[in-house]
Amino acid sequence: MTRLPDTEWLNDPAFRKVVDSLRVDGAPPRIVGGAVRDALLGLAVSDVDLATPLLPEDIVQRLEAARIKAVPTGIDHGTITAVSDGRTFEITTLRRDVETDGRRATVAFSSDWQEDAARRDFTINALYADPDNGEIIDYFGGLADLDSGLVRFIGDAGQRIAEDHLRILRLFRFHARFGKGPIDPDALSAARANASKLMALSRERIADELRKLLAVADPAPSVSAMVKASIFAAFLPEIVPGADVNLARLVERERETGIAPLPVRRLSALLPTDPMLVEKIAARLKLSNRMRADLAVLAKTDHGVTTARQLAYRLGTGNARSHILLHHGDEGLGEAIAALHGWEPPQLPIKGGDLIEMGLRQGPMVARTLQAIERQWIEENFPTQSRTREIAERLVAEALGSMPG
Repeated sequence: MTRLPDTEWLNDPAFRKVVDSLRVDGAPPRIVGGAVRDALLGLAVSDVDLATPLLPEDIVQRLEAARIKAVPTGIDHGTITAVSDGRTFEITTLRRDVETDGRRATVAFSSDWQEDAARRDFTINALYADPDNGEIIDYFGGLADLDSGLVRFIGDAGQRIAEDHLRILRLFRFHARFGKGPIDPDALSAARANASKLMALSRERIADELRKLLAVADPAPSVSAMVKASIFAAFLPEIVPGADVNLARLVERERETGIAPLPVRRLSALLPTDPMLVEKIAARLKLSNRMRADLAVLAKTDHGVTTARQLAYRLGTGNARSHILLHHGDEGLGEAIAALHGWEPPQLPIKGGDLIEMGLRQGPMVARTLQAIERQWIEENFPTQSRTREIAERLVAEALGSMPG
């Protein structure tokens, strides 16, 4: 019999308090989903979800009786969040789908554990565990799939995708994280056949799932499968064959240089090097203003500077590092990355007021001269304050000499 490993969170008093408050005739609620899967794989568990046959109002009543805060985060779908000693636990009533349209589901509450498991997406996400003894309850062969690295839909893959079109993207994300070898052929075939249905989803949901995929240690093989299966065509037709090669190259460079992955950098590797087009793509995906700006900067291959530190001064250290990983040639890549280690872009040690003290009149001439000083200061790789003042005095003299009478 397979059991959960004895981990610290299983014995956490805050968790045990929630479990004890939700017992039905002595039987505890069950741990479900990601916490079970990740614990079996020896991965860190951050979120612990529980399932119970208790109705939402009964869950709330029992939690409050145990002096545990109950937050109705998704009460229409049977989900209550328990806040116990500062920790949160999501508790959901057993459910079955009544109606689905690919974007949302109408559910009915149930007391049947297998019926609840059957509405979930993949076998490895439909594992339950008894919180008292750690015993695993597996209705659809999820343990074997987890062991073999197979991300497999429960039942008919096409039907599972028809219930929620986002499961197409989740297939590739979960394969990138947990899969071994090729993607399950039935799942891949169903994803390819239904890819156009992604057009019906909100851009926010798609962008969120894409960010999660690109945050996986190595998403390149899964992304390559997506490109070959034309999955991107419905929402990102700009990602064309060959883009996956760029991503694989970037992932390898991140490994070589010890740079942590960034979803925005990896998305940039997949998109054209056209800042205006990239801005339109970012707007279509309704990305944050910060991500939009970063993508536009990374899409521009030439920023008019020659060294890594000059680039960091222009773009900021983080974007400069990403730009180098994306666009720098193989020769000198390590040196360019190393040049930014522990280095912060300095501030120009000359201000507009200094130029006025040198004789310039306040106005546009001050701004133009300051820009000229900054350009040379950057070209000389941020020289000392005394050298910067020499540059300023020369350029101020030239500006004064060019002024009429």
